Amino acid sequence: MIQRPFSIPLADGETIHGDLRLPEGEPPLTAVVVTHGFKGFKDWGFFPYLCACLAGDGHAVVSFNFSRNGIGDHPMEFTELETFARNTLSREVDEILTVLREVRSGGLLQVPPTRVGLFGHSRGGGDAVIAARDDGRLDALVTWAGIATFDRWPEDLKKQWRAKGRIHVLNTRTGQEMPLDVALLEDFEQNRQRLDIERAAQGLLELPWLIVHGETDASVSVEDAERLATADPHLELERIPDAGHAFEAAHPFEGSTPQLDHALRLSREHFRRHLVSEGKRAEE
Repeated sequence: MIQRPFSIPLADGETIHGDLRLPEGEPPLTAVVVTHGFKGFKDWGFFPYLCACLAGDGHAVVSFNFSRNGIGDHPMEFTELETFARNTLSREVDEILTVLREVRSGGLLQVPPTRVGLFGHSRGGGDAVIAARDDGRLDALVTWAGIATFDRWPEDLKKQWRAKGRIHVLNTRTGQEMPLDVALLEDFEQNRQRLDIERAAQGLLELPWLIVHGETDASVSVEDAERLATADPHLELERIPDAGHAFEAAHPFEGSTPQLDHALRLSREHFRRHLVSEGKRAEE
């Protein structure tokens, strides 16, 4: 496998940093873009392993950090908390769309792919649903532990947020109190229609979409997956028994688990079927 970093400068001076993984040999004709969730990053836990597995299946795999996810020069540490505070949901969706454009244009790959898939985890799963609807050109979508709504804040917290202009959320792994400016809430409230995940799901009836969710997920209930399945009855919903939010994988990554293996097998089959097999049929 070939791996190399990339950077995409944005108009406002921020930068998307990511990794491109390629199988050895001829340039691949299929690509998968991988997005992390809230308080996540491209090198967290299972993400590098997931990307390596997908590249092993013959796809070009593009993983990246959202430009305001709080990661700076130290790829495994949140050192840019003031940048993290200024992030918004619309920005995350727009950055997925930017990466998709770069992939399709050949800006990241030697040969523009003929078929493109998208993967998202947790809040990144919600982002991916919105981006898939806005993009309108994807060939396959996979979400793990994806949220069904961004509106997950109690009303009393919203009131406090508006009054103070900032709240803090605890990163239980690092112990950091991570700031969130009220611009995040305002962006959601000003763009409710665009950022309505269930509404976006209803517009994906032609897109092959696999949802994978752990039955014991304490961070995002499996009920979120069921809500999305109701919004789009054509999608595939797979519940993983005895699996939490990260499918029992740890950070730092200590190896796969039966639950992660199960989720990976389903996802790899989905991308093979709808990127590789469908691509071959389209050529015939």
